[in-house]
Amino acid sequence: MEIDGYIVREMSEGEVSLAIEWAAEEGWNPGVRDSDCLYAADPHGFLVGIYDGLPVSSLSAVSYGPDFGFLGLFIVNPAFRGHGLGQEIFRAGLARLDGKVVGLDAVLEQEKPYSRWGFERAHLNVRYQGWGGKSRPASTEVVALSKVPLDEILAYDDGLFPAARHEFVRCWISRPGSNALAFVDDGEILGYGVMRPCRLGYKIGPLFADAYEVALAIFQGLRSLISETEPVFLDLPLPNGPAVELAQSVGMVQGFQTVRMYNGKPPDTPLDRWFGVTSFGLG
Repeated sequence: MEIDGYIVREMSEGEVSLAIEWAAEEGWNPGVRDSDCLYAADPHGFLVGIYDGLPVSSLSAVSYGPDFGFLGLFIVNPAFRGHGLGQEIFRAGLARLDGKVVGLDAVLEQEKPYSRWGFERAHLNVRYQGWGGKSRPASTEVVALSKVPLDEILAYDDGLFPAARHEFVRCWISRPGSNALAFVDDGEILGYGVMRPCRLGYKIGPLFADAYEVALAIFQGLRSLISETEPVFLDLPLPNGPAVELAQSVGMVQGFQTVRMYNGKPPDTPLDRWFGVTSFGLG
């Protein structure tokens, strides 16, 4: 696509890190090693807008199989905003995901603009912030995720996310510097969580669990692995009351909210088992 010297094309693998840097400048606090796993989710799912030879905009339009996609990393260089460049790259991302239900997480003030593209509110998310440290739970059911067979992890994730995302999960749970725990009872996985280092502190996501007690044990296990001086963040769906209760029970403080929106029928996602969103950029 080319309009007045503006070209939208696929990013190369190396260019994804540029979008991550822009996200950091926007204050989104991305993970320090996010780019490799984002690219693994869909190597063709990242777009860059080039104006007069310079990269000025980005968008992820990740395809999760034939029926579901997700938009994120929608950024236009501040010096180039207000000229329709964002609309062009957004249109290109939607075209790439044509025929799928597409989700995104938007800051509240952007809900109305996205509604003009056919997106409708499904629910609110909220970011909570707390601190690391504290003792690890004595529960013997909480184990390193690496001790759980990969096929069992992938099957568990398949039952919680709207579509299979195996390549992404393989990368997300095994990156250097990250920690991942599972709750396993009598050989059955009942939840798992991943904590990754970010530009500021750590984020826990996903935190998937079949019950409040399972989620709490995993959260406490992850939090115990970092210093009490390190901030820890948890993004959770507001409709999951027990998830809100968990965050508040461990002394976390509510921060900003986002709105999850879809441009088609919302997937039948078991939000009651979502105690932590994987990523606002990837769903």
